[in-house]
Amino acid sequence: MSEGALQMSRPMPVNPAYRPLPDTYDETFEADLTPRAACEPIAADLLSASPERINELRARADRMFLRMGVTFNVYGDDAGTERIFPFDVVPRVIDALTWRNLEAGLAQRVRALNAFVGDIYGEGKILKDEVVPRDLICGSPQYRRAAIGIKPPGGVFITVAGIDLVRDREGQFKVLEDNARTPSGVSYVLENRLVMTRLMPDLVRKCGVRSVETYPSDLLASLMEIAPEGVTRPTAALLTPGPYNSAFFEHVFLSEQMGIELVEGHDLVCVDHKLFMKTVSGLEQVHVLYRRIDDDFLDPLVFRSDSLLGVAGITDAMRAGTVTVANGIGTGVADDKAVFAYTPDMIRYYLGEEPLLPIVETHLLRDPDVRKRVIRDLDQFVVKPTGASGGYGVLIGPKATYRELAQMRDAIEKDPASFIAQPMVQLSAHPTYVGQGSNISLVPRHVDLRPFVLLGSKARVLPGGLTRVALREGSMIVNSSQGGGSKDTWVVDD
Repeated sequence: MSEGALQMSRPMPVNPAYRPLPDTYDETFEADLTPRAACEPIAADLLSASPERINELRARADRMFLRMGVTFNVYGDDAGTERIFPFDVVPRVIDALTWRNLEAGLAQRVRALNAFVGDIYGEGKILKDEVVPRDLICGSPQYRRAAIGIKPPGGVFITVAGIDLVRDREGQFKVLEDNARTPSGVSYVLENRLVMTRLMPDLVRKCGVRSVETYPSDLLASLMEIAPEGVTRPTAALLTPGPYNSAFFEHVFLSEQMGIELVEGHDLVCVDHKLFMKTVSGLEQVHVLYRRIDDDFLDPLVFRSDSLLGVAGITDAMRAGTVTVANGIGTGVADDKAVFAYTPDMIRYYLGEEPLLPIVETHLLRDPDVRKRVIRDLDQFVVKPTGASGGYGVLIGPKATYRELAQMRDAIEKDPASFIAQPMVQLSAHPTYVGQGSNISLVPRHVDLRPFVLLGSKARVLPGGLTRVALREGSMIVNSSQGGGSKDTWVVDD
């Protein structure tokens, strides 16, 4: 077949009103506005649909989310009401080859991060060999001296990890951040898929979308695999801060799906260096605790003495080896954005392998020469606090005002070690429906991806992950706490 005939055989643009963003990788369309091969069924079905059909799909999706109780509570909301997590009906598609490469890179990364956490609270070899500066680790806000010497079964400190990925102008996936403390969002992945399979079952089957339904059973299997040695029938529970937490829906969802108890701090007690759950029949020992509260609130005897969310004595129980807490105490040091700069070196150091996934270039402002260069060209960088999450405190230089740039310069000069800078990554964009009723339109919006990796006796990677979308025009902040929404992520077969 001639090249001309091949081009004629490709589908033509199905939505001529859609205009990709300039100098940006479009997740769905090639440069000539024809759909990418894996996206052709979606383009033909959804991107050419009438406004009436899209409005109907969106209304049905909203009703399903309401019935299922899929809500998100933004801290600081004056009304204090829960909202439906914003959802777009156009799925993000990842072809099989791209996913295989991502899957291998994600598993590699989490194995190295886990080895790093175990090392810094153990022998500290990477610090002695000066691969990572000792003062950087010991000065991290998430470093926990109470974790020194604790050895969980199998050496698993990070059972659940969420790795934030972005796609640059050339379409290459890069790691933006690691989440190894209490990563959230997986319930939205599962519920998004449930809604999509009900809205358009034929399209899901036609595309050969890989299932995500096994995540709860995979999570439970990973938790059972890290139970204390010698326990033949481990009991697991999920510790939540309670219904006022923004991710409480996810806590309820996962505990129900796994068939384990959802508990709060007052439901637990430590006796003789063992963790017990209070039941109507008396105390029942808990061998594995999947905690969804931060270190500071976990044990009032070790961390914050005013905490009512945790369990007094649980740190001693962990040290005694009678209970495993996932994720372990102190894993947040792997989330530190300054530590992030050394993750490629960690992979080489612990695994003897070259990193399969590149990271976004990261500059440590604790270095005087680096700081001078970044401050001079601050309007070209994204600046982040090293210990923050959720998009809070981030300065996007190219979009910042003169006043915002001046305030950030002052903050950096006062405490340079608390900030890192990264070059502006032009996040990839995805066709997204915005507006209501007759004003609905298909427009490009920036997206990222948070895949989830489980670590037990082996690494398990959820096929796909949470695609977050910045719903505001021109925005690069995709966090739900900052007004972002989500899409279903389809990993399709060959």
